[in-house]
Amino acid sequence: MIFAGKRPSNLGACDGKLAPCPHTPNCVSSQSTDSIHQIAPLSYNSTPEKALADIKSVVESLPRTKIITEKDNYLYAEFKSALLGFIDDVEFYLDSNANFIHVRSASRLGQSDLGVNRKRIETIREKFTQRQQTRV
Repeated sequence: MIFAGKRPSNLGACDGKLAPCPHTPNCVSSQSTDSIHQIAPLSYNSTPEKALADIKSVVESLPRTKIITEKDNYLYAEFKSALLGFIDDVEFYLDSNANFIHVRSASRLGQSDLGVNRKRIETIREKFTQRQQTRV
């Protein structure tokens, strides 16, 4: 996999914050304040445990995905592109005080992602919202 790149060392939530996006446009984050990188967090109306289980379930249902880290308020997964094996790092941080799940999706290599990271988070949002509306 020549396009996998190295796993970043700055991932994870630190004091409730995910790593900032790099200056390149191939990253979106719900904690970013600039319009290029800004995306809305996911909101949930269930217990934090169900919200995290729903996110995990959605992520696992998507193709070429591998969950790397799972904690009680954090999930980190790698998404691999079908064509050349580019890896994107996708993080979810659950803020139970605000009933939000903060998200960050970033390409490891290159400059532009042709909107892939933003599109991925919106797909996850849609599937997550559907799961949240389904009571178990």
